[in-house]
Amino acid sequence: MLLAIDIGNTNLVLGVYEGEELIRHWRLATRVDQTGDEYGILVANLFNLADISLDKIEGVIIASVVPPIQSAIVRALRRYLDIPPIIVGPGLKTNMPIRYDNPREVGADRIVNGVAAYNLIGDAVVVVDFGTATTFDLIGPKGDYMGGAIAPGLGLSMNALFEKTAKLPRIELVRPKKVVGRDTVSSMQSGLFWGYVGLVDGLIDRIIVESGYNPVKVVATGGLARLMATESEKIELIDEFLTLNGLRLLYERNI
Repeated sequence: MLLAIDIGNTNLVLGVYEGEELIRHWRLATRVDQTGDEYGILVANLFNLADISLDKIEGVIIASVVPPIQSAIVRALRRYLDIPPIIVGPGLKTNMPIRYDNPREVGADRIVNGVAAYNLIGDAVVVVDFGTATTFDLIGPKGDYMGGAIAPGLGLSMNALFEKTAKLPRIELVRPKKVVGRDTVSSMQSGLFWGYVGLVDGLIDRIIVESGYNPVKVVATGGLARLMATESEKIELIDEFLTLNGLRLLYERNI
C-alpha cells in the first residue's frame, strides 16, 4: 500500500492506494501550528477508523507547497510509520521536461497534476486546479511542462470582497440563478461566480490559442472544480483525485 499526501495552503489531502486503486482518501483543513506528533496521531486515528493497519503502508510520497507542515509530517511519518517519504521536488524522476525559465520555481502540485493529466490524456492538455490559488498549466503533446498562469482562488476573492469593504457581507458561494442580482448578496454571488467563469474560460482560450496546439483537452481538479465546471464552456473533464493519482505515478517512477 502507498500513502500519498498533498499539502496545500487550504487543505491537506491524503490517499491510500492498493496497487492502482485509491481505497481511502481524506480532505483535512491545513493547520500550520500542528506538531509532528499531532499529525502522527491524526493519521493513526484516520487509519484506525478506516480499519487499515499502518504496518501495511510500504511507501509514502508527498507534494507540498507549505514547508512548515511538510517538515512536521515528515517527522510524524518517520516516528509513527518508520518510513522516509519521497518528496516531490528537484531531482525527482518525473519523465516530464520542465520548460519554465527556472524549473525550481514550479510548484510541486503543478508538476504532479501535469504528470497525471498527461498520463490520462496522452496529448496536449490544460490543467485547471481550483485551490487557494487557481492554477492553469499547459502540457505539450510530447509531455513537456510548458508553463501556465496563476490567479487568485475564488475563496480568496470572496474573502477579500468581505474583508476590504465596509458594507459588503460575507456570503455563501453558490451558482446564482440570474446574472443580474436584485439584492446585495445575489449581486456579489453573481460577480464572483459568473465573473470567475469568465476568467477561467478566457484564460483557457488564450492559453490554447497561444500554444498553437490542436487538439487540447482541458482537465479540472480541486475543491471547486465541479461547481465551476457546470457553467464553463472549456472544461471537458473533472478529476478530483488528479493530484493523488499523479503522486502515485511519480512514486512508481522513483522506486
